[in-house]
Amino acid sequence: MLYSIDQEKLEVVILKKNNKNTYIRIKDDMKIYITTNYFVTKKQVKKILDENYTSLQKMLNRVKSQKEKEDIFYYLGEKYDIILMKVEKVEMIHQKIYTTDMKMFNKWYQANMKEIFMDHLTNWYQQFEEDLPFPKLKIRKMKTRWGVCNIRDNSVTLNSELMKYDLEKLDYVIVHELSHFIHFNHSKDFWNLVHKYYPEYKRVRRELRS
Repeated sequence: MLYSIDQEKLEVVILKKNNKNTYIRIKDDMKIYITTNYFVTKKQVKKILDENYTSLQKMLNRVKSQKEKEDIFYYLGEKYDIILMKVEKVEMIHQKIYTTDMKMFNKWYQANMKEIFMDHLTNWYQQFEEDLPFPKLKIRKMKTRWGVCNIRDNSVTLNSELMKYDLEKLDYVIVHELSHFIHFNHSKDFWNLVHKYYPEYKRVRRELRS
C-alpha cells in the first residue's frame, strides 16, 4: 500500500496488534508505519491517514530535515561533499573530498584522525610543566563524553566525533584530560590548571555543549 504526501509516495507498513489505539509514525527509511487493531481494514487505514494528513506532513518534514543533517560531512569544522569517483588516493579540493569508494575514504579518515589526535596530544603533553606520564592514545565514538582520562593504565580516550569540529575543540579536550592526571576531580585547582594552558576553555566548553 502506498500513500501520497505532498505528491511523494510512501510505502505504508501496517502492523496488526491486539490494541485499542492506532499509532502512526514515519521512520528513517521513509516508510509510514501504522500500528492498529487486527480488525482494521485497509480502507479504514486510508481514512486514518487522511484524517492525520497534516501531522504526517510535519513528521515527513522532520525526518527529511534530520536525514539532510546526517548527510552533511564535517571535517575539522568545515563542511565537505564526498564525491565518489575513480582516484588513486583520497583528495580534498575546494570543500570536496574525492574517493573511489567509502572503504578507501574510511581508511584515509581513520589514519588522518589517528595522526592529528596523536600530534596534538604530544604537543600539549610537551607543554605541561607538571609531572605526568605520557598517555596511551585511544580513540572511539562516545555518546556522552568528549574524552576520558584513565590513570590506571595511563591512557587518554578521545571521542572520534571531535574530527567534525575545529581543532580548538580537540585541543581543549586534550588539555582537560591531561589535567586529570594531576587533579582527578573537577575541583577549583583542576580548572585553574586547565586555564593555565587553555585560557579560552570556558568559551570552547560552551560551544561543545551547544
